[in-house]
Parts: sequence; structure tokens; C-alpha cells
Amino acid sequence: MDSISEKLKLDLFYTSEALVIVIGSILLSFIVNRFFNRLFKSSLRKKRDVTNYRFVQHLITATIYMTGFALIIFNIPNLRHLASTLLAGAGIAAAIVGFASQQALSNVVSGVFIIIFKPYRLNDRITTKDGLIGRVEDIGLRHTTIRDYQNKRIVIPNSVIGGEYIVNSDHTNMRICQFVDFDIAYTASIDKAREIIQSEAGKHPSAVDGRTKEEKEQGQDVFLVKVTELGDYSIKIRAWIWAEDPGKAFMMKCDLLESIKKRFDKEGVEIPYPYMNIVSQTKK
Repeated sequence: MDSISEKLKLDLFYTSEALVIVIGSILLSFIVNRFFNRLFKSSLRKKRDVTNYRFVQHLITATIYMTGFALIIFNIPNLRHLASTLLAGAGIAAAIVGFASQQALSNVVSGVFIIIFKPYRLNDRITTKDGLIGRVEDIGLRHTTIRDYQNKRIVIPNSVIGGEYIVNSDHTNMRICQFVDFDIAYTASIDKAREIIQSEAGKHPSAVDGRTKEEKEQGQDVFLVKVTELGDYSIKIRAWIWAEDPGKAFMMKCDLLESIKKRFDKEGVEIPYPYMNIVSQTKK
């Protein structure tokens, strides 16, 4: 009876000890995350790069939970004995686990390289080779999370995104040149179309002067408008219009497509569409 009571006391002690470790790990993780979240917000207000902070946050959190798990196994004799038994006969199992963990380790190493060399940072707008577009929301130990413009989260393993080419619209300078293309009829005036496009671009609040010092000295137009192609049934015109960032550039393009189309309609600049002539012959 005494042995049973003693065993129950030991089980209760080990259970309590494990519970304390679990609660301590959760509490410590909460404190660390709270600290880094405050640091993160403060850095954003000061317009500092926060990529390193977020990665270190994930690394410390993972270390806390792994350490807590190891302490539970080490402090509970039954679990320690089970772990020793498994390790003693784990030749094949270790090979299987090692093979399975190669991808996980590859993701961690790729994540470290991303943080060191910074091909992209948090809040950067990137485009992958598969055409996925969005802003980098998180860079974790295993994967990078991108939030697209439909507010969906795209989760890409670090080893995948670290090994492919991406387009980073915010790498050093967020200013971007937006193409605005129009087709006009061969009977329309190119000069009139150019004047309308430049006029509407100059009215838009997001349009900026993207000319270099040399281009200004040479008297180049603020908004360059050129004929890019003589098509089968239309003249293709392109305008180069600069904006402060990709988000403003996209909205600016949408606004200009509408306002320029209305000006074309009002001032008689025709936007053509394909014509088809059908010739009918009858034999006598």
C-alpha cells in the first residue's frame, strides 16, 4: 500500500513538474513575443527594417519550446528511459528521420540566408516566377508568408523561394515607372493624343517627375509619350508615368485609363477595333 502511495506521489510530482515547465515555456514565449511585437511597431514608426527582429523572434520562440520539451523528457524518469531505449535501437529510425528532416533543415538554412542577404524584406512587394504577387508579411524559420491583394496568405517554403528568381519592387527605391498604353486609329492625330495623355497625367496627384538631371537639362517632357508600334489597324502609344510606389502606380494607371478614354471620346480621338470586310460575289 505504501509503495502504491509512493508511486502516486512521484507521478503527481513529475506531472506537476511537467506542467510547470509547459506553463513556464508558454509564459516565457508570451513575454518574448510581446517584447518583439512592441519593438516591431516602434521600428515601423521610425521606418526601420524589421526583418531581422521578426526572424529572431521566431528563432527564440522555437528554442524556448524545444528546451521545454527536452527538460520534460530529462526530468521524468519514465520518459527519459523511453527516450534512451528509442535512441539505443534507432539506427533505421534515425536514418528515416534524418532523411525526412532534410527538407526542414534546408528551409531553416534558406531562411537564415534570406535574413543575411535580404533579397526581400518584410513589407516588400514581390512577384514570384509563377506570377504570385503580394507583400511579404512574415519570414519564419520554415516558410515565407506573402499577403496578396485579395488578402489571401501565400505560404512558400524558404528553400523554394530562396532558390528561384523574384521581382522585388521595393528593394532599394520604391519609385516606379508605370506604362500606360493606348491604341488610336490611323486617322487620329498622334499629337492630339499625346497632348491629352500628358494633360491627364499632370492632373493626377500620384504622378511625379521621374526625369534625371540630364533629362531635365535636355528639355525632355515630364511624361514621355511615344509611338511604340504601327499595328494592323491601330497606332500603339505608350506613356511613361512615374509614381512614388507600386500601389499608387497601379491606382494611378486605373484612373488614367478612365480619364484619358473620356477625353479621347470628348475630343474625337478614336480608339479603333478590328474591322472585317466581307465580299460577296455571285456568278452569272
